[in-house]
Amino acid sequence: MEKLAVLKIDGTPSGKEITLDQNVFGIEPNDHAIYLDVVQYLANQRHGNSKTKDRSEVAHSTKKLGRQKGGGGARHGSLKANIFVGGGRVFGPVPRFYHNKLNKKVKKLARLSALTYKAQENAIIFVEPFVMDAPKTKEFLGIMSAIKAGDRKVLLVLPKNSDNIYLSSRNLPEVKVITVDEINTYEIMNANSLVLVDGVQDILSERA
Repeated sequence: MEKLAVLKIDGTPSGKEITLDQNVFGIEPNDHAIYLDVVQYLANQRHGNSKTKDRSEVAHSTKKLGRQKGGGGARHGSLKANIFVGGGRVFGPVPRFYHNKLNKKVKKLARLSALTYKAQENAIIFVEPFVMDAPKTKEFLGIMSAIKAGDRKVLLVLPKNSDNIYLSSRNLPEVKVITVDEINTYEIMNANSLVLVDGVQDILSERA
């Protein structure tokens, strides 16, 4: 079983090594489960609030524009028709509910498959627990640089919420900080490197 060193926030080894749980980081990945979970996650992010007015909702007079026959053109009954400027839209978007459900076992399989892929790619970094006395983006960037997390799509997973760590990373578009309770397949697959604070792996093993 592969062992990974736990780093201090200055990038030096802490002396502790972690053996990856094969029930979490060493399963047989299921690509279809990952696909289903990612599609569900993205669908559930959609609000579906787009709305346009049709001819029954626009504010216009309902007076007939001209006589039915003999006008020399097409017959019209109202300025609300879609062919007139300010008329209603035909087949426009209406509020829609995009959410869908997925079996818990499938979601679990997808999450473990994603973690396995990150382990196979050697894209997992363990860092010892740390705290920040105040939100300081520069200090946070120094930590990420010291542990060589990379500068593109870093996912930092905390055992529990830390406001100062979250606020320190909020301005960084390539870094996302979440707790282990919020971890999901999409965030794992979307990240280039996965930084786990020591203790997260034990929680993941308990839930595997």
